[in-house]
Amino acid sequence: MIDTDQYTIGQLAKAAGVGVETIRYYQRRDLLPVPEVASGFRTYPANLAERIRFIKRAQELGFSLDEIANLLMLEGGNDRQAIRDVAHERLLQVRAKLADLHKMEDMLTQLIHQCASSTQQVQCPIIQALASSSPDEVKACQH
Repeated sequence: MIDTDQYTIGQLAKAAGVGVETIRYYQRRDLLPVPEVASGFRTYPANLAERIRFIKRAQELGFSLDEIANLLMLEGGNDRQAIRDVAHERLLQVRAKLADLHKMEDMLTQLIHQCASSTQQVQCPIIQALASSSPDEVKACQH
């Protein structure tokens, strides 16, 4: 009989809302411990479900598994500066992505406007931009 504070890998996966292979992958990445075999099978402490949810939430925020491993090492919370540094680096990455997304938005907005205002006699600016071989040609289509 399994202690209620202990799960099989399947029970742990269900409690954490992930697949068994996710748990095994996290173990290979040293994000989760691999328990010893007892009574013919491995049992996992129930609190690992919370750790798995932590990993999944961090991934949703865009942290890589390496960054998550670093956060887990800092989990005790004693080195808040190190935790802030990891989060700040992630924030800088997010801001860079946002800047790229704004450029894409501007480009698409301009292309849609150009397509709507161009005559049927010229190739659609959207098609022309997508068919171009370089980003510089795409920019030239916008002017």
